[in-house]
Parts: sequence; structure tokens; C-alpha cells
Amino acid sequence: MTRPVPFLALAQQTREIKRELLAAVEAVLDSGQFILGEEVSRFEREFAKYCQTKYALGIASGTCALHLALEAAGIGRGDEVITAPNSFVASASTIALVGATPVFADIGPDLNLDPNLVEEALTPKTRAILPVHLTGRPAPMTEIMDISRRRNLKVIEDAAQAVGAALNGKRVGGFGDAGCFSVHPLKLLHACGDGGVLTTNDPEIYAHIQKSRNHGLADRSTCEFWSYNCRLDEIQAAMLRVQFKHLADRTETQRRIARRYAERLRSCVMVPVEADGEYCVYQTYIIQADRRDDLQRYLAGQEIQTFVHYPIPIPLQPAARTLGFSPNDFPMTMKAAERILSLPIYPELTDDQQDYVIESILQFYGEK
Repeated sequence: MTRPVPFLALAQQTREIKRELLAAVEAVLDSGQFILGEEVSRFEREFAKYCQTKYALGIASGTCALHLALEAAGIGRGDEVITAPNSFVASASTIALVGATPVFADIGPDLNLDPNLVEEALTPKTRAILPVHLTGRPAPMTEIMDISRRRNLKVIEDAAQAVGAALNGKRVGGFGDAGCFSVHPLKLLHACGDGGVLTTNDPEIYAHIQKSRNHGLADRSTCEFWSYNCRLDEIQAAMLRVQFKHLADRTETQRRIARRYAERLRSCVMVPVEADGEYCVYQTYIIQADRRDDLQRYLAGQEIQTFVHYPIPIPLQPAARTLGFSPNDFPMTMKAAERILSLPIYPELTDDQQDYVIESILQFYGEK
């Protein structure tokens, strides 16, 4: 039966690898080692190799990874950090939480930061750029890294949605000073709870975050600086290692579904199109549609679940009111916010379900 088409199918995916997951958990329980043990270390080595970086560190969440990365890069009070206005709030809240000021540059047609507008947003207080690889599509890192080198700025990549995404053969998370990933259950590579990963090629950042994720401890008895408990749990690392085995197949299935959507929907809505050198993982599949709200209601009536990521741009959130931004500051973001719609996309989505989503959208716009 085609109906309903949920936005996600986490329970179904978990059922398919349940035996492997339970075996991994049982091994940790039998080991008696639950915090920063061998499973975390093995996962970190595997993740660093996958991301083509020297180091990776298991962190409690993607948000914690961003926070610790900004601190390790020396970002603090009086500094400004340029980021995207159309991301999840953590991209900006972590900047504010280290005492710095989030500054927003508008986006391009790919929904990622427009490098030309990043350049315009620079001030003498700018210390870093925090690009977001939104939807699993790599941000324009060649241009962003060029800006950072010319202006001596740090670059912290928000790769929360982009495990495996690449630009010209180089995976995201290895361009800037640090890359920050989420392995929240909504992600392609996910834990069975919260989790995150931080990647870096900088030995000083690596050494600092080894301590900062663990209360600032150099060893069990010596605290070098005040910090947080932001460690990835051993059980989550063990389950992530199981998920890792399936990541390549899941990613390619996701990309196949994205191509199918694009081929059949491009006549009536704006679909994402990969540029030369881009490898997108489609954490979300976002179309831009006329009469978006009517379309979403229509699809809901057909029992097709969709979401808007994200309806309220970060600079217009109540928490950002004191920053003084207005809708006129971000014309591309505001236009997109009225048109974006995330369709169901996950490896368990059947061909029949995909056809039903596609045909329902075509029907709404009066196309065969």
C-alpha cells in the first residue's frame, strides 16, 4: 500500500540492522567500559579516515562540536562570526554562546552562503566564517577558503547535515580549521540518541578538544581549564560503527532517489541541481515551489508528510532580536523561506512511494 508516506522511517531502518546493533551494545556491556573507551577510539579513527582528515573526536552532539570548535579557534567576546541565515539555530546560537556576535550573509541559489556577500559582511571585528553545508550540499568552500586566507580568518564548517558530501573529491569537514557533524537520529549516519563528531587537521585544536570535551581534564586529577562534559558515549559509538558499514549504500540510494525526484519534478518546481565537482548527500531534499503552503496542504491530504526547513530565518528569531536584522537584509533567504519544501527522502522509501509523491505534486500543478 502506497499511503501513507511518512517523512522518515527510522523504526524500519533500525529493524533491518537490529541484530547488529544489539550485538554491538552487548559487547560494550560485557566490556564494562562505558566512557571514552575503545569503541569511541575506533569510531574516531574510522571517521577521520572517511573524512580524509588527520583527526576526529566523538562529541555529545553537533551543537557541542560547534561550540567547542569556536572556543578552540579562540573566538570570544568582541568577535564577529559570519554564518548563514537559513540554517538550524545552532549555527548561530553557538557563536553567541562563546560571547561572539553572529553576523549573517545572504545565500545564493544553492541555498548556501554567497561568497560575494560574505566579503561584503566583513568588518574589522570579523574573526571567523562558519559556512553551513545545508541539505548535504557542499558550501562554496573554494571561495570561502580564499577569503579566509586573504583576511586571516578561521573557518569552522557546520557539516551537521553533510556526512560524506564532497567538493572536487575532497570531503567536507576537512576544508576549514574544524568540521562539525551531527549524528542525531535524523541524519544519514546516526546514533540512537544525540551525538556529534568534530574533525580537524590541526594538532593544537585536536589536543585542546580532547580536554575541553571532558571538563578540561589533562588526566583524572588535573583540570587545566574550566569546560564541559561533551563526550560521545561508548554505546553510541559502537552503534555508529555498525551504521558506518551501511553508510555508502544508504548514501547512494539517497542520491538515486534525489535524481528520480529531479528528473520528474523539474517541469513544475525548482529542484536542486548538482554543480560540477559537487557530491551531495541529500540529507534533506528541498524543492522550491509556487503556492508552497497550498501544495503542502494538498500533499498532507494525500497522506504525504512534508516539512519546511526552516520557516523562520535565524536573524528573525526572537532570540536574535537584539542583533537588529530585518527581512530586507536577506532577500534571497526571505524568498526561499516562502517557497522551500522538504520531501520525504530516505533509503527505505520504495519506488511506489516515490512515484506517489511525484504524481501527487504533478497532479497539484495540473501536469500528467
